Amino acid sequence: MGHVAREPGAPRPSDAELAAARGPQPLAPGLDRSPGHLLWRAHTRSAAALDAVIPEDVDVHAYGVLTLLGLDEPRSQQELATALALSRTSLTRVTAWLRERALVERVRNPRDRRSWALTRTPEGAAAADRWRTDVRRLQAELASHLGPGEPAELSALLLRVAAPDVGPGAPAEIAGMLGFGIAKAHHAVHRRFASALEPLDLEPRHVGALTALTGAPAITQAELARLLGTSAASVVQMVDGLEDRGLVERRRDPVDRRVQRLHVTDAGHARLAELPDVRRSAGEALLGLDDAEAERLTALLVRFVTAP
Repeated sequence: MGHVAREPGAPRPSDAELAAARGPQPLAPGLDRSPGHLLWRAHTRSAAALDAVIPEDVDVHAYGVLTLLGLDEPRSQQELATALALSRTSLTRVTAWLRERALVERVRNPRDRRSWALTRTPEGAAAADRWRTDVRRLQAELASHLGPGEPAELSALLLRVAAPDVGPGAPAEIAGMLGFGIAKAHHAVHRRFASALEPLDLEPRHVGALTALTGAPAITQAELARLLGTSAASVVQMVDGLEDRGLVERRRDPVDRRVQRLHVTDAGHARLAELPDVRRSAGEALLGLDDAEAERLTALLVRFVTAP
């Protein structure tokens, strides 16, 4: 199973994006204060560390299920999904993988004998013990980008951003993992911002591209990809979408006609001018933090993303 159990919704980083995220990531002017973009960059860095540190035969979501089942009585799949902030589809896939390997088994739900629940087998307990070393190595790798006490501070802020997606039943060991908080906050903010942008016919990735192009006009698609920390293929799709909307133009370089440079149109600048109202309307629903907390979250994310 390896690392396939990723949550749907926000886009998964490509292999090229994961490779780029293994080192410090420069931030485009204007996007270095954007929580949504910073969470995306933090998510790619966390995913890159996961791929580098966690063996292919270990899955962090499966580890979360085994850890939760090791706390007390059997749990239903709905209870597991709620506590770990997983979709039913992802939870079903994870539990099927665990059952195939006899790491969990179905039993009658002690709170409702008409339904079924899952319990951890002795083999599952042994697997959780083996995987714990790898998961703690991942946590140490992510924490190494921050100062003393900052990983716990950032995790706490991220979980508040992700609420109410993350249920109160998440084990303290899982909830305190930096990668868990980054992933859940990224998915939550992406979903909320995408919903707020629907009236403008924009997606979060379009906003990032327009913002970057405003601060660095007349750059190439390759340069835009580096500024956004994304792949060349993703940038082509972004620019195609913006060009179709009349917000960006590709123009031939007057010196080298083989090169196309990107320019924000008047319509693109007008659409960007509407964004502060969208962000204000999202307000607390977007981040769930007050101004001082949001500022602190931004500073910690910048440090995490840009650290060597």
